[in-house]
Amino acid sequence: MTSGTAPTLPSRTWRDPRKPLWPLALLVPVLPFLGWWGWHATGGTWAWWLTPLVVFGAIPVVDLLIGDDRSNPPEEAVPRLAADGYYRWLTYLYLPAQYAALVLCCAVWAGGRLSWLGAAGLVATVGVVNGIAINTAHELGHKRETAERWLSKIALAPTAYGHFHVEHNRGHHTRVATPEDPASSRLGESFWAFWPRTVSGSLRSAWRLESSRFRLRGRSPWTWRNDVLNAWAMTVLLFGLLTVAFGPGVLLFLALQAVVGFSLLEVVNYLEHYGLARQRTAAGRYEKVDPRHSWNSDRTVTNVFLFQLQRHSDHHANPLRRYQTLRSFDSSPRLPAGYATMVVAALVPPLWRRVMDDRVLAHYDGDLGRANVHPPALRRLRERRRRGPAATPRPYAG
Repeated sequence: MTSGTAPTLPSRTWRDPRKPLWPLALLVPVLPFLGWWGWHATGGTWAWWLTPLVVFGAIPVVDLLIGDDRSNPPEEAVPRLAADGYYRWLTYLYLPAQYAALVLCCAVWAGGRLSWLGAAGLVATVGVVNGIAINTAHELGHKRETAERWLSKIALAPTAYGHFHVEHNRGHHTRVATPEDPASSRLGESFWAFWPRTVSGSLRSAWRLESSRFRLRGRSPWTWRNDVLNAWAMTVLLFGLLTVAFGPGVLLFLALQAVVGFSLLEVVNYLEHYGLARQRTAAGRYEKVDPRHSWNSDRTVTNVFLFQLQRHSDHHANPLRRYQTLRSFDSSPRLPAGYATMVVAALVPPLWRRVMDDRVLAHYDGDLGRANVHPPALRRLRERRRRGPAATPRPYAG
Protein backbone atom coordinates (compact mmCIF):
# COMPACT_ATOMS: atom_id res chain seq x y z
CA MET A 1 0.00 0.00 0.00
CA THR A 2 1.46 3.37 -1.05
CA SER A 3 0.90 6.20 1.43
CA GLY A 4 -1.99 8.39 0.37
CA THR A 5 -2.87 6.35 -2.68
CA ALA A 6 -5.15 3.48 -3.56
CA PRO A 7 -3.91 -0.14 -3.40
CA THR A 8 -1.07 -1.27 -5.63
CA LEU A 9 -0.06 -4.72 -6.78
CA PRO A 10 3.38 -6.32 -6.34
CA SER A 11 5.72 -4.95 -9.02
CA ARG A 12 7.20 -8.29 -9.97
CA THR A 13 3.89 -9.73 -11.06
CA TRP A 14 2.23 -6.53 -12.20
CA ARG A 15 0.86 -6.26 -15.74
CA ASP A 16 -1.47 -3.50 -16.83
CA PRO A 17 -4.91 -5.17 -16.68
CA ARG A 18 -6.38 -2.43 -18.89
CA LYS A 19 -3.86 -2.80 -21.70
CA PRO A 20 -6.33 -4.56 -24.04
CA LEU A 21 -8.98 -1.93 -23.20
CA TRP A 22 -7.11 1.29 -24.01
CA PRO A 23 -7.82 1.05 -27.79
CA LEU A 24 -11.49 1.61 -26.90
CA ALA A 25 -10.56 5.30 -26.66
CA LEU A 26 -10.43 5.23 -30.47
CA LEU A 27 -14.08 4.19 -30.68
CA VAL A 28 -15.29 7.80 -30.39
CA PRO A 29 -13.86 9.03 -33.75
CA VAL A 30 -15.13 5.82 -35.36
CA LEU A 31 -18.73 6.46 -34.28
CA PRO A 32 -19.41 9.04 -37.07
CA PHE A 33 -18.66 6.32 -39.61
CA LEU A 34 -21.19 4.05 -37.92
CA GLY A 35 -23.65 6.94 -38.00
CA TRP A 36 -22.99 7.42 -41.73
CA TRP A 37 -23.57 3.71 -42.34
CA GLY A 38 -26.82 3.79 -40.35
CA TRP A 39 -27.97 6.88 -42.24
CA HIS A 40 -27.31 5.25 -45.62
CA ALA A 41 -28.81 1.93 -44.59
CA THR A 42 -32.03 3.30 -43.11
CA GLY A 43 -32.29 6.89 -44.27
CA GLY A 44 -33.04 7.86 -40.67
CA THR A 45 -31.61 11.05 -39.20
CA TRP A 46 -31.42 9.25 -35.85
CA ALA A 47 -28.09 7.84 -37.04
CA TRP A 48 -26.43 11.24 -36.70
CA TRP A 49 -27.31 11.26 -33.01
CA LEU A 50 -25.54 7.94 -32.40
CA THR A 51 -22.27 9.51 -31.23
CA PRO A 52 -23.71 11.78 -28.49
CA LEU A 53 -26.09 9.00 -27.42
CA VAL A 54 -23.23 6.55 -26.96
CA VAL A 55 -20.98 9.05 -25.18
CA PHE A 56 -23.60 10.56 -22.85
CA GLY A 57 -26.05 7.67 -22.67
CA ALA A 58 -24.46 4.24 -23.11
CA ILE A 59 -21.10 4.99 -21.50
CA PRO A 60 -22.60 6.31 -18.21
CA VAL A 61 -24.78 3.19 -17.96
CA VAL A 62 -21.85 0.83 -18.53
CA ASP A 63 -19.77 2.95 -16.15
CA LEU A 64 -22.38 2.46 -13.44
CA LEU A 65 -22.57 -1.30 -14.03
CA ILE A 66 -18.80 -1.86 -14.03
CA GLY A 67 -17.99 0.62 -11.26
CA ASP A 68 -14.64 1.90 -10.04
CA ASP A 69 -11.08 0.68 -10.34
CA ARG A 70 -8.88 2.43 -7.76
CA SER A 71 -5.79 0.25 -8.15
CA ASN A 72 -2.48 1.92 -9.01
CA PRO A 73 0.59 0.61 -10.80
CA PRO A 74 3.54 -0.01 -8.45
CA GLU A 75 6.10 2.78 -8.65
CA GLU A 76 8.81 0.31 -9.63
CA ALA A 77 6.83 -0.51 -12.78
CA VAL A 78 6.17 3.12 -13.77
CA PRO A 79 9.36 3.73 -15.83
CA ARG A 80 8.70 0.62 -17.90
CA LEU A 81 5.04 1.51 -18.28
CA ALA A 82 5.77 5.11 -19.27
CA ALA A 83 8.33 4.01 -21.87
CA ASP A 84 5.96 1.58 -23.59
CA GLY A 85 5.25 3.06 -27.03
CA TYR A 86 1.94 1.20 -27.25
CA TYR A 87 0.23 3.80 -25.06
CA ARG A 88 1.76 6.70 -26.95
CA TRP A 89 0.64 5.41 -30.34
CA LEU A 90 -2.95 5.17 -29.17
CA THR A 91 -2.97 8.92 -28.62
CA TYR A 92 -1.34 9.48 -32.00
CA LEU A 93 -3.92 7.32 -33.78
CA TYR A 94 -6.81 9.43 -32.49
CA LEU A 95 -5.76 12.26 -34.81
CA PRO A 96 -6.11 10.58 -38.24
CA ALA A 97 -9.43 9.09 -37.14
CA GLN A 98 -10.56 12.53 -35.90
CA TYR A 99 -9.67 14.21 -39.19
CA ALA A 100 -11.20 11.45 -41.30
CA ALA A 101 -14.48 11.85 -39.38
CA LEU A 102 -14.35 15.63 -39.90
CA VAL A 103 -13.88 15.27 -43.66
CA LEU A 104 -16.68 12.70 -43.90
CA CYS A 105 -19.11 14.93 -42.04
CA CYS A 106 -18.13 18.00 -44.08
CA ALA A 107 -19.00 16.01 -47.19
CA VAL A 108 -22.37 15.02 -45.74
CA TRP A 109 -23.12 18.65 -44.77
CA ALA A 110 -22.15 19.88 -48.23
CA GLY A 111 -24.46 17.28 -49.80
CA GLY A 112 -27.43 19.20 -48.39
CA ARG A 113 -29.60 16.13 -47.89
CA LEU A 114 -30.17 16.47 -44.14
CA SER A 115 -33.21 17.77 -42.32
CA TRP A 116 -32.61 20.34 -39.60
CA LEU A 117 -32.71 17.51 -37.03
CA GLY A 118 -30.13 15.52 -38.95
CA ALA A 119 -27.96 18.61 -39.41
CA ALA A 120 -28.08 19.29 -35.66
CA GLY A 121 -27.06 15.68 -35.01
CA LEU A 122 -24.19 16.00 -37.47
CA VAL A 123 -22.93 19.12 -35.68
CA ALA A 124 -23.25 17.39 -32.30
CA THR A 125 -21.46 14.30 -33.61
CA VAL A 126 -18.41 16.13 -34.92
CA GLY A 127 -18.41 18.50 -31.95
CA VAL A 128 -18.21 15.56 -29.54
CA VAL A 129 -15.40 13.90 -31.53
CA ASN A 130 -13.36 17.11 -31.70
CA GLY A 131 -14.20 18.05 -28.13
CA ILE A 132 -12.88 14.73 -26.86
CA ALA A 133 -9.88 15.24 -29.17
CA ILE A 134 -8.99 18.20 -26.94
CA ASN A 135 -8.42 15.62 -24.20
CA THR A 136 -5.96 13.87 -26.51
CA ALA A 137 -4.34 17.25 -27.20
CA HIS A 138 -4.18 17.76 -23.44
CA GLU A 139 -2.28 14.50 -22.98
CA LEU A 140 0.12 15.27 -25.83
CA GLY A 141 0.63 18.94 -24.99
CA HIS A 142 2.06 18.24 -21.54
CA LYS A 143 4.97 16.22 -22.84
CA ARG A 144 8.51 17.45 -23.49
CA GLU A 145 8.79 15.88 -26.92
CA THR A 146 8.44 18.51 -29.67
CA ALA A 147 6.53 16.16 -31.98
CA GLU A 148 3.86 15.52 -29.35
CA ARG A 149 3.44 19.25 -28.71
CA TRP A 150 2.85 19.87 -32.42
CA LEU A 151 0.42 16.96 -32.59
CA SER A 152 -1.43 18.60 -29.70
CA LYS A 153 -1.95 21.73 -31.79
CA ILE A 154 -3.13 19.65 -34.75
CA ALA A 155 -5.74 17.98 -32.55
CA LEU A 156 -6.91 21.43 -31.39
CA ALA A 157 -7.20 22.93 -34.88
CA PRO A 158 -10.76 21.70 -35.69
CA THR A 159 -12.17 23.46 -32.63
CA ALA A 160 -10.21 26.69 -33.25
CA TYR A 161 -8.96 26.37 -29.67
CA GLY A 162 -5.22 26.25 -30.26
CA HIS A 163 -4.59 28.83 -27.54
CA PHE A 164 -5.57 26.12 -25.02
CA HIS A 165 -2.08 24.69 -25.60
CA VAL A 166 -0.56 27.81 -24.02
CA GLU A 167 -3.18 28.76 -21.44
CA HIS A 168 -3.65 25.28 -20.00
CA ASN A 169 0.02 24.45 -19.54
CA ARG A 170 1.30 27.82 -18.38
CA GLY A 171 -1.83 29.49 -17.03
CA HIS A 172 -4.28 26.97 -15.63
CA HIS A 173 -1.62 24.75 -14.05
CA THR A 174 -0.16 27.76 -12.26
CA ARG A 175 -3.43 29.33 -11.07
CA VAL A 176 -5.63 26.25 -10.66
CA ALA A 177 -8.14 26.32 -7.78
CA THR A 178 -7.74 30.07 -7.27
CA PRO A 179 -10.12 32.95 -8.07
CA GLU A 180 -7.58 34.20 -10.65
CA ASP A 181 -7.96 31.10 -12.83
CA PRO A 182 -10.62 31.44 -15.56
CA ALA A 183 -10.72 27.64 -15.93
CA SER A 184 -11.51 26.92 -12.26
CA SER A 185 -15.25 27.13 -11.56
CA ARG A 186 -16.56 28.59 -8.33
CA LEU A 187 -18.98 27.15 -5.81
CA GLY A 188 -22.47 28.35 -6.73
CA GLU A 189 -21.47 29.36 -10.26
CA SER A 190 -23.56 27.68 -12.97
CA PHE A 191 -21.91 26.30 -16.07
CA TRP A 192 -23.76 28.91 -18.13
CA ALA A 193 -22.20 31.70 -16.06
CA PHE A 194 -18.81 29.96 -16.14
CA TRP A 195 -18.78 29.49 -19.94
CA PRO A 196 -18.32 33.13 -21.04
CA ARG A 197 -15.88 33.79 -18.19
CA THR A 198 -13.63 30.87 -19.06
CA VAL A 199 -13.82 31.20 -22.86
CA SER A 200 -12.92 34.89 -22.89
CA GLY A 201 -10.58 34.71 -19.90
CA SER A 202 -8.60 31.77 -21.25
CA LEU A 203 -8.15 33.43 -24.63
CA ARG A 204 -6.93 36.69 -23.09
CA SER A 205 -4.64 34.83 -20.70
CA ALA A 206 -3.08 32.75 -23.49
CA TRP A 207 -2.27 35.86 -25.50
CA ARG A 208 -0.80 37.67 -22.47
CA LEU A 209 1.35 34.68 -21.54
CA GLU A 210 2.72 34.19 -25.03
CA SER A 211 3.24 37.85 -25.88
CA SER A 212 4.99 38.35 -22.52
CA ARG A 213 7.33 35.48 -23.35
CA PHE A 214 8.53 37.32 -26.45
CA ARG A 215 8.66 40.79 -24.91
CA LEU A 216 10.86 39.52 -22.07
CA ARG A 217 13.32 38.53 -24.79
CA GLY A 218 12.99 41.89 -26.51
CA ARG A 219 11.13 40.39 -29.47
CA SER A 220 7.80 41.05 -31.13
CA PRO A 221 5.07 38.47 -30.45
CA TRP A 222 3.96 38.75 -34.09
CA THR A 223 5.97 35.80 -35.32
CA TRP A 224 5.27 32.27 -36.49
CA ARG A 225 7.11 31.08 -33.38
CA ASN A 226 4.24 32.41 -31.26
CA ASP A 227 2.41 29.27 -30.12
CA VAL A 228 -0.96 31.02 -30.11
CA LEU A 229 -0.55 32.37 -33.64
CA ASN A 230 0.83 29.20 -35.20
CA ALA A 231 -1.95 27.16 -33.57
CA TRP A 232 -4.61 29.53 -34.90
CA ALA A 233 -2.91 29.43 -38.31
CA MET A 234 -3.48 25.66 -38.38
CA THR A 235 -7.23 26.29 -37.94
CA VAL A 236 -7.26 28.90 -40.74
CA LEU A 237 -5.41 26.50 -43.03
CA LEU A 238 -7.67 23.57 -42.17
CA PHE A 239 -10.89 25.53 -42.59
CA GLY A 240 -9.57 27.03 -45.81
CA LEU A 241 -8.80 23.63 -47.30
CA LEU A 242 -12.20 22.26 -46.30
CA THR A 243 -13.89 25.33 -47.82
CA VAL A 244 -12.06 24.77 -51.10
CA ALA A 245 -13.02 21.09 -51.05
CA PHE A 246 -16.68 21.42 -50.03
CA GLY A 247 -17.70 25.01 -50.71
CA PRO A 248 -18.24 28.07 -48.49
CA GLY A 249 -21.43 26.58 -47.00
CA VAL A 250 -19.25 24.30 -44.88
CA LEU A 251 -17.95 27.27 -42.87
CA LEU A 252 -21.19 27.45 -40.88
CA PHE A 253 -20.87 23.77 -40.05
CA LEU A 254 -17.23 24.20 -39.01
CA ALA A 255 -18.08 27.15 -36.77
CA LEU A 256 -20.99 25.34 -35.07
CA GLN A 257 -19.09 22.13 -34.40
CA ALA A 258 -16.13 24.13 -33.05
CA VAL A 259 -18.40 25.81 -30.48
CA VAL A 260 -19.81 22.42 -29.45
CA GLY A 261 -16.27 20.99 -29.25
CA PHE A 262 -14.66 23.66 -27.10
CA SER A 263 -17.80 23.90 -24.95
CA LEU A 264 -17.37 20.21 -24.16
CA LEU A 265 -13.85 20.99 -23.01
CA GLU A 266 -15.11 23.83 -20.84
CA VAL A 267 -17.83 21.79 -19.17
CA VAL A 268 -15.12 19.28 -18.23
CA ASN A 269 -13.03 22.16 -16.88
CA TYR A 270 -16.11 23.22 -14.93
CA LEU A 271 -16.49 19.94 -13.09
CA GLU A 272 -12.79 19.25 -12.49
CA HIS A 273 -12.20 21.95 -9.86
CA TYR A 274 -15.69 23.13 -8.91
CA GLY A 275 -15.54 25.13 -5.69
CA LEU A 276 -12.07 23.88 -4.72
CA ALA A 277 -9.53 26.38 -3.45
CA ARG A 278 -5.87 26.54 -2.55
CA GLN A 279 -5.33 28.41 0.68
CA ARG A 280 -2.93 31.28 1.27
CA THR A 281 0.26 30.52 3.18
CA ALA A 282 1.74 32.75 5.90
CA ALA A 283 3.88 34.32 3.17
CA GLY A 284 0.73 35.31 1.25
CA ARG A 285 1.28 32.84 -1.57
CA TYR A 286 -1.06 30.06 -2.60
CA GLU A 287 -0.22 26.65 -1.21
CA LYS A 288 1.23 24.04 -3.54
CA VAL A 289 -1.22 22.10 -5.71
CA ASP A 290 -2.01 18.72 -4.19
CA PRO A 291 -4.67 15.97 -4.56
CA ARG A 292 -7.25 17.97 -2.60
CA HIS A 293 -7.60 20.53 -5.40
CA SER A 294 -9.19 18.40 -8.15
CA TRP A 295 -12.36 16.34 -8.30
CA ASN A 296 -11.54 12.77 -9.26
CA SER A 297 -13.44 9.76 -10.49
CA ASP A 298 -12.25 6.16 -10.77
CA ARG A 299 -15.08 5.02 -13.04
CA THR A 300 -13.37 2.40 -15.18
CA VAL A 301 -15.03 2.92 -18.55
CA THR A 302 -14.82 6.70 -18.74
CA ASN A 303 -11.20 6.55 -17.63
CA VAL A 304 -10.42 4.25 -20.54
CA PHE A 305 -12.23 6.47 -23.05
CA LEU A 306 -10.57 9.65 -21.75
CA PHE A 307 -7.01 8.38 -21.32
CA GLN A 308 -7.50 8.50 -17.54
CA LEU A 309 -8.23 12.23 -17.42
CA GLN A 310 -10.44 11.56 -14.38
CA ARG A 311 -7.34 10.93 -12.26
CA HIS A 312 -6.93 14.66 -12.40
CA SER A 313 -5.26 15.21 -9.04
CA ASP A 314 -2.16 13.25 -9.97
CA HIS A 315 -2.08 15.01 -13.33
CA HIS A 316 -1.95 18.43 -11.65
CA ALA A 317 0.64 17.33 -9.14
CA ASN A 318 2.74 15.64 -11.87
CA PRO A 319 1.86 17.13 -15.29
CA LEU A 320 4.53 15.17 -17.17
CA ARG A 321 3.26 11.81 -15.91
CA ARG A 322 1.76 9.79 -18.77
CA TYR A 323 -1.88 8.76 -18.60
CA GLN A 324 -1.23 5.05 -18.08
CA THR A 325 0.76 5.80 -14.90
CA LEU A 326 -1.63 8.24 -13.18
CA ARG A 327 -2.62 7.31 -9.63
CA SER A 328 -5.75 7.50 -7.51
CA PHE A 329 -5.32 9.29 -4.16
CA ASP A 330 -7.34 8.72 -1.01
CA SER A 331 -7.23 12.45 -0.23
CA SER A 332 -8.83 13.55 -3.51
CA PRO A 333 -12.46 14.67 -3.38
CA ARG A 334 -14.56 12.31 -5.49
CA LEU A 335 -17.34 12.88 -7.94
CA PRO A 336 -20.43 10.72 -7.49
CA ALA A 337 -20.17 9.49 -11.10
CA GLY A 338 -17.86 9.56 -14.12
CA TYR A 339 -17.26 12.57 -16.33
CA ALA A 340 -19.72 11.40 -18.99
CA THR A 341 -22.52 11.51 -16.41
CA MET A 342 -21.35 14.66 -14.66
CA VAL A 343 -21.14 16.62 -17.94
CA VAL A 344 -24.89 16.11 -18.42
CA ALA A 345 -25.58 17.10 -14.80
CA ALA A 346 -23.52 20.28 -15.19
CA LEU A 347 -25.78 21.46 -18.01
CA VAL A 348 -28.75 21.52 -15.61
CA PRO A 349 -27.81 23.99 -12.81
CA PRO A 350 -30.49 22.97 -10.25
CA LEU A 351 -29.45 19.32 -10.61
CA TRP A 352 -25.76 20.20 -10.41
CA ARG A 353 -26.21 22.30 -7.28
CA ARG A 354 -28.21 19.53 -5.64
CA VAL A 355 -25.52 16.97 -6.40
CA MET A 356 -22.36 19.00 -5.84
CA ASP A 357 -22.77 21.99 -3.51
CA ASP A 358 -23.09 19.92 -0.35
CA ARG A 359 -20.10 17.86 -1.40
CA VAL A 360 -17.97 20.98 -1.64
CA LEU A 361 -19.19 22.12 1.78
CA ALA A 362 -18.43 18.69 3.23
CA HIS A 363 -14.92 18.81 1.75
CA TYR A 364 -14.32 22.01 3.71
CA ASP A 365 -16.22 20.94 6.84
CA GLY A 366 -18.88 23.55 6.12
CA ASP A 367 -16.39 26.43 6.05
CA LEU A 368 -17.30 28.60 3.05
CA GLY A 369 -14.25 30.73 3.70
CA ARG A 370 -12.03 27.89 2.52
CA ALA A 371 -13.89 27.30 -0.77
CA ASN A 372 -13.62 29.15 -4.09
CA VAL A 373 -17.05 30.83 -3.93
CA HIS A 374 -18.99 32.63 -6.66
CA PRO A 375 -19.78 35.99 -4.97
CA PRO A 376 -23.39 36.29 -6.24
CA ALA A 377 -24.14 32.86 -4.72
CA LEU A 378 -22.74 33.61 -1.29
CA ARG A 379 -26.07 34.43 0.39
CA ARG A 380 -27.74 31.26 -0.89
CA LEU A 381 -24.76 29.16 0.17
CA ARG A 382 -24.78 30.60 3.67
CA GLU A 383 -28.41 29.59 3.96
CA ARG A 384 -27.54 26.11 2.77
CA ARG A 385 -24.79 25.85 5.35
CA ARG A 386 -27.14 27.10 8.07
CA ARG A 387 -29.39 24.08 7.51
CA GLY A 388 -26.66 22.05 9.14
CA PRO A 389 -24.44 19.01 8.45
CA ALA A 390 -27.35 16.57 8.43
CA ALA A 391 -28.09 17.62 4.85
CA THR A 392 -24.46 17.33 3.81
CA PRO A 393 -23.31 14.01 2.30
CA ARG A 394 -19.85 12.59 2.77
CA PRO A 395 -17.61 13.56 -0.17
CA TYR A 396 -16.82 9.91 -0.90
CA ALA A 397 -17.73 6.63 0.63
CA GLY A 398 -15.28 3.84 -0.14
